[in-house]
Amino acid sequence: MDGYKALIGLEMHCEISETNTKVFSGAENSYKETPNTNIRPLDMGFPGTLPVVNKRAVEMALKASMILNCTQPEYMYFERKNYYYPDMPKNYQITQETKPIPVGIYGSLTYEFKGAKKTVRINNIHLEEDAASLDHYSTFSTVDYNRAGVPLLELVTEPDLHSADEAVAFLETMRSIYQYAGISEANSQKGQIRCDVNVSIMDENLDESNPNNWGTKVEIKNVNSFSGVRDAINYEIERQVEAKQNGTYDDMAQQTRRWDEDTFTTKFMRSKVDAIDYRYFVEPNIPKYRISEEWKKKIKESIPKLANERKEIYMKEYGLSEYDSKVLVKDKDISDYYEEVIKLGGEPKGAANWLTSVILGYLNKNELSIKELYLTPTMLVDLMTMVKDGKISSKQSKEVLNKVLEEKKEPKKIVKSLGVTQISDDKTIRDIVVKVLDEHPDLIIEHRKGRNTFDFFVGQVMKATKGQANPSLTADIIREEIDRR
Repeated sequence: MDGYKALIGLEMHCEISETNTKVFSGAENSYKETPNTNIRPLDMGFPGTLPVVNKRAVEMALKASMILNCTQPEYMYFERKNYYYPDMPKNYQITQETKPIPVGIYGSLTYEFKGAKKTVRINNIHLEEDAASLDHYSTFSTVDYNRAGVPLLELVTEPDLHSADEAVAFLETMRSIYQYAGISEANSQKGQIRCDVNVSIMDENLDESNPNNWGTKVEIKNVNSFSGVRDAINYEIERQVEAKQNGTYDDMAQQTRRWDEDTFTTKFMRSKVDAIDYRYFVEPNIPKYRISEEWKKKIKESIPKLANERKEIYMKEYGLSEYDSKVLVKDKDISDYYEEVIKLGGEPKGAANWLTSVILGYLNKNELSIKELYLTPTMLVDLMTMVKDGKISSKQSKEVLNKVLEEKKEPKKIVKSLGVTQISDDKTIRDIVVKVLDEHPDLIIEHRKGRNTFDFFVGQVMKATKGQANPSLTADIIREEIDRR
């Protein structure tokens, strides 16, 4: 891409999953694989039905707006976006346009990318109802209205991103924010996250702050995964650079394309001059209402510590490395598990080591989430405490953990059944040490000459105790007994 710079803007759609009901109807807001079970007459567009705004959904939308440093409205409005399609049975969508102000406008998000801080401007974030989902087959299509009316946040950025990796890092940060703030599971496998991507290129030596220097914008619709976003952007940049190089770029019209996951290419859908006029107007069945300063203050105070704040605490207060801190906060459930271990008395560095070096490996290998892990925070603290108190060795603790996960039994019961309780009684170990030294006086002489026979003595004691002697105490006693001779 020498000589050119990409300008990338994102339109990220994320369902608000943490409400009991949908945004304008009383239908249950939950993910279900059985089609058409979470529906009410309003979701189906039946005559005579009227929308009722879900206050909790508005609260979560305002919370997201505040996290993104946006300006919130004095009054809440909704508009109708008019179009006919099977996924919208009312023939219109209740949404928010940028005028009047939606739940948030003109904010910014600073996030980490390759060790540096990067800031992306937020044009707006607005609350709307999701559409139904369509499945297309060779001779027919089906419609599932479970998703119709689910509260949906659409976040629109300025074209401040310059590569596919930057875009994905931004999306990952936003997913983390939605999860940590308790707004959404943000699970792409449940269809809770989708993205439209806007891509153009320009000569790299021109001023990108001047829109006149921008290239022709191409919109890529409905990309359903972060890997898809990365691939779609990379393909589109390459396609546009090739058009620049063969002299056809300036003739290219602003257009909408779709990402084809089978061919890993973008496909032309329509030019922007053919775009539908949605005929927005204020939703007549939802009167505007005032967002009080007291309510906004209460919402702001409810914002929890997000991933970046937890990461700083882990590094500064717990003494963890930046790498381990990043690993722990990447998944909110992992971070919550870790914090519960600390709350129950687990030593922070030790708990982090267990999670990053053992438990996460087990979860990845078995394709499990930490919520599916049998080992609870309380069990992990019990295991750590037994090591700390000298009841089992560090080596034995790993064996115990494997048995806990394999047999689904608590650590204390596993230790009892295995009979691996560590021997930390001074007299018991000393009697064995004395016997070992008495049997090998020649090796004591060799030890004093500088030959390493110390490990041999330790090994003999461990053999005699079936590996149950406290290693540190054993070493101290061997040194004491050798010095006495």
